[in-house]
Amino acid sequence: MDLVYHSINVLLGTFKDVLPIIGVILFFQLVVIRTKIDNPGRLVYGFLLVVIGLAIFMIGLEEGLFPLGEAMSRQLTDPDFLIKGNIPLLEEIKMTGTVYPSLYFWTYIFGFTIGFATTIAEPALIAVALKAEEVSTGAISSWGLRLAVAFGVAIGISLGCHRIVIGTPLHWYIIAGYIIVICQTYFAPKMIIPLAYDSGGVTTSTVTVPLVAALGIGLASNIPGRSVIVDAFGLIAFASLFPIITVLGYAIIAEWRANRGRRKA
Repeated sequence: MDLVYHSINVLLGTFKDVLPIIGVILFFQLVVIRTKIDNPGRLVYGFLLVVIGLAIFMIGLEEGLFPLGEAMSRQLTDPDFLIKGNIPLLEEIKMTGTVYPSLYFWTYIFGFTIGFATTIAEPALIAVALKAEEVSTGAISSWGLRLAVAFGVAIGISLGCHRIVIGTPLHWYIIAGYIIVICQTYFAPKMIIPLAYDSGGVTTSTVTVPLVAALGIGLASNIPGRSVIVDAFGLIAFASLFPIITVLGYAIIAEWRANRGRRKA
């Protein structure tokens, strides 16, 4: 029964969240533009499907993906898993609070793979990639763009996990990353630059954020000397920054190879 009540609350909350969007669209359609709405019954049907689909999606995230991310981060940072029976090393860690980054190898692997998998499944990225392929008449591959963004998110989250483990300041990574982006922007093809910047934003959506946030909180909670507020958050920034780098890098390499092929021909 608790799940039923929770599902009803999520459905009502989703309806309240979507209702202002519909209100703005209706206002501009009826008051500003002053034209009738075509197929109102179909629009109402689509609106109901959107609300129900979003509600079910949110329930799935809360009941499945978010607890899964917390459980995996807790298990991967458990001393018994990290030490694997090395009692003297465990006692040293407990007494001194020393953190050995190499022990968290599987955490980095998990961050990489979960970042790649969630990005490939991200609905916002799929929508942007399909539109990019459509308007470019096939010059930009939908799957190529999704893979480039997914690798960027995977690298960013893996590096973000390493940052949490070693405890270095977040801003140095972000500053260095955007310096790289600025340099890449100068050399990248103009067609790809706006799309690359948009690709960084669409990664922080409904699938990626719950798992990445849970992973960061779990890591900071279980590593000695880390603050959940200071160290746990920031993984989303990595997930937004590194796709820009990988997409721009992919475009620069592709253009260089194309020019090289033309020169040889």
